[in-house]
Amino acid sequence: MLSPESNRDVLTQEPWLSIIGLGEDGVPGLGEAARNALSKASHVFGGQRHLALAAPLIEGASHPWPVPFDAGMGDVLALKGKAVAILASGDPFFHGVGATLARKLGPHEFVSFPAPSAFSLAAGRLGWPLQDAQCLSVHGRPLHLLRPYLHPGAKIIALTSDAHGPEAIAALLQSCGFGASRLTVLEALGGPDERIQSCVASACNLLPVHPLNVVAMEVAADEAARILPFGFGLADDLFEHDGQITKREIRALTLSALSPRHGELLWDIGAGAGSIGIEWMLAHRSLAAISIEKNSERIARIKRNAEAFGVPGLRIVEGEAPASLAALPKPDAIFIGGGGSGDGVVEATMAALRSGGRLVANAVTLEMDAVLLAAQARHGGTLTRIEVARAAPVGAMTGWRPAMPVTQWAWVKP
Repeated sequence: MLSPESNRDVLTQEPWLSIIGLGEDGVPGLGEAARNALSKASHVFGGQRHLALAAPLIEGASHPWPVPFDAGMGDVLALKGKAVAILASGDPFFHGVGATLARKLGPHEFVSFPAPSAFSLAAGRLGWPLQDAQCLSVHGRPLHLLRPYLHPGAKIIALTSDAHGPEAIAALLQSCGFGASRLTVLEALGGPDERIQSCVASACNLLPVHPLNVVAMEVAADEAARILPFGFGLADDLFEHDGQITKREIRALTLSALSPRHGELLWDIGAGAGSIGIEWMLAHRSLAAISIEKNSERIARIKRNAEAFGVPGLRIVEGEAPASLAALPKPDAIFIGGGGSGDGVVEATMAALRSGGRLVANAVTLEMDAVLLAAQARHGGTLTRIEVARAAPVGAMTGWRPAMPVTQWAWVKP
């Protein structure tokens, strides 16, 4: 552990790296401190466009980013200790290269000079309070990431990949039942080529779009819009499934027991339609899940569901537990579906969990019931019996039709 004196020494070391946010206005938009850092740098990294914009101030060697981009930043880190500058668009720490570098460096090693982000500029042009808008980057990412945020009245600002981004977003909105949404395309913000044009998603006839653009959406729903409600227990018919799905009411109680927390990883064993992993990831964008499923048809279905719910990052592993679990990253929570036999699975998952991790197992068969009763007797935890009945026609009248009862065992690893 560093002493207070040595800690002060570290914090007062001279930064060797300057991370400089650059707008479309180029050098005139930079403050004095950013200008000085750029002109003193012996090495300057950035995209071709950034290097060209800043050329009047660059006195050191220019290094265009390699293609494909090196997320490991090997060329930059190799110059550690020299005067190095990085050029980035807008705010380097808002969907930018600054966050990538900061994961590899101490805060004393760099100084940042952010410019207004494209999101800030767009909100300013539109008069939108930025804190009320959902700001997303779909630059080099699946457009399906937009789906969870498509709610009537929502305002979304999305950074796109290229000139075709706005048209693709309009097509996605229309396919999901949000064709009435108004799109505003803001191009080359802050520069001489700045332009703003608008359209309705269902009739989006735009002039050729500048490759640097953000799309602002005022979401409006058609009658058949696919709206993904907040909270647990989404309707079963929102999912594509073959009957092998944790039903809505049981799913809500299961996710409550799994108790997702920031940045955690879930294993969903015997994933079926993928509903548990999908709803886990929908709870917060920091969450991750791995669906383990042995049936190839269901695996394809899980992939389609993950896209349709806007969580294309759901990882799917084809295989059967416990054999398929050995190479997976350590989980914070595990769910075992109700149809499993439990042969060796409960013990393997208990061993895999982190301390403080949660294991939730559902049983709908007598065999799995016996496994969970024995596990609770040996290890503690809570057992809950869940019974759900739905009203259904009985001849000319209506009666209750019970679903299969579920035994749920929930256990927290000491």
